Amino acid sequence: MAASTDVAIVGCGPVGALLANLLGQAGLAVDIYDREREIHPLPRAVHFDGEVMRIFQSVGLADRVAAAARASSKGMHFVNADRRTLMVRRGVDGPGPHGWAGNWYFHQPVLEETLRAGMARFPNVRVHLGHEIGSVDDVDARYVVGCDGARSLVRRAIGSRQHDLGLHQPWLVVDLLCDLDRPRVCTLPDHTVQLCDPARPMTVVHVGGRRWRWEIMLMPGDDQERLTEPEIFWPMIERWLGPEDAHIERAAVYTFHSVVQEGWRQGRLLLAGDSCHQTPPFLGQGMCAGLRDAANLAWKLAAVVKDGADDSLLDTYESERLPHVRVFIELAVKLGAVLQETDPAAAAARDQRFASGAEMFDFPQPQLGPGCRSDGPPPVGTIFPQPRLTDGRLMDEAIGQRFAIVGETALLKHLRPDAVLLPGVGQEWLTQHGVRAALLRPDRYIFAVAA
Repeated sequence: MAASTDVAIVGCGPVGALLANLLGQAGLAVDIYDREREIHPLPRAVHFDGEVMRIFQSVGLADRVAAAARASSKGMHFVNADRRTLMVRRGVDGPGPHGWAGNWYFHQPVLEETLRAGMARFPNVRVHLGHEIGSVDDVDARYVVGCDGARSLVRRAIGSRQHDLGLHQPWLVVDLLCDLDRPRVCTLPDHTVQLCDPARPMTVVHVGGRRWRWEIMLMPGDDQERLTEPEIFWPMIERWLGPEDAHIERAAVYTFHSVVQEGWRQGRLLLAGDSCHQTPPFLGQGMCAGLRDAANLAWKLAAVVKDGADDSLLDTYESERLPHVRVFIELAVKLGAVLQETDPAAAAARDQRFASGAEMFDFPQPQLGPGCRSDGPPPVGTIFPQPRLTDGRLMDEAIGQRFAIVGETALLKHLRPDAVLLPGVGQEWLTQHGVRAALLRPDRYIFAVAA
């Protein structure tokens, strides 16, 4: 018997809601389920990057997301107890390579509202809130995607194997709504601070407007049950603020994990987001990784369901994404080791390693693992930048959810237009990489280049 829907999505958080938008736009019949009726009202993820904004652009939501988010060019500064800068993750002035600012800070409930409003544009996407899935066997769909988090029901059905990358550390997360008229609030940093103080490592993030976040590492002797009490945590951040300066929005203890799963697909079952990997927050890439999953998986599901591509195309999802996301997780773990050093002698040795000056670094741009791309070194398997066209549009607006070829005008004029042809686009990039043309997938990762 034919399934009643093309794709069922379990979980309507940011990853599930983005995937529903992508598949809805592609014309697939989608049912999305979440056991909660309402969006979780408190802050959770707070950062995404320029590539993710480009994904929001691909479903026509970038302007709405940008209106409610804060673009930042300030980067992230790792400073020691003496406030000397050890490392800086660079910011990007103006639009970065993806056509958008490189860093965005946001309030997750607002982002989820935007994504859910986006789903409502598509009559082929049916939303089932307050509906808990008890078993994947109860889901009548050609494919089922588990976007259902770290305790995923779909992952249990697949039987994925977990690989532990070594970081499991409890932290107190405090979200404050600050009084912008208070003198001490006016002196708070606008960039993200990773305070590498062995006495008490912390992170300070300006999320936007009145909202700031403190992440405070638990230390031996802390009473985890009482740490969320204001009289316990206010003294920890007194160097910045006091209780007269802000209203507490949320205080909770979380354990930051670094794990990846092996086995993102079994037959019709697939995983995305925290159900198949968890990233510590020291790089601000946890939610970003899940949204990249959705962008990779969506065009492949559409190719199989609508265009008759072989079902084996879906096997390239894990083979490509797992090595890619692992690069981000491993870097986050390394940064966590710098931040979380609590031995004074080891921290002093760490500080000495940076005595000659701050080390600058950027977000990695890893190559996808083997899959739906030609074999070869980068730039094959990396994401192509998004320049503006001569008519003022960003490149992706001219392509849509299709393959495209960018390249020298003289070379492309001989081709039949089976894909979108963009002669002369990205010429600076082509010259830099010593190639004459590049074939881009619907997610803008490079399938192949021509020399």
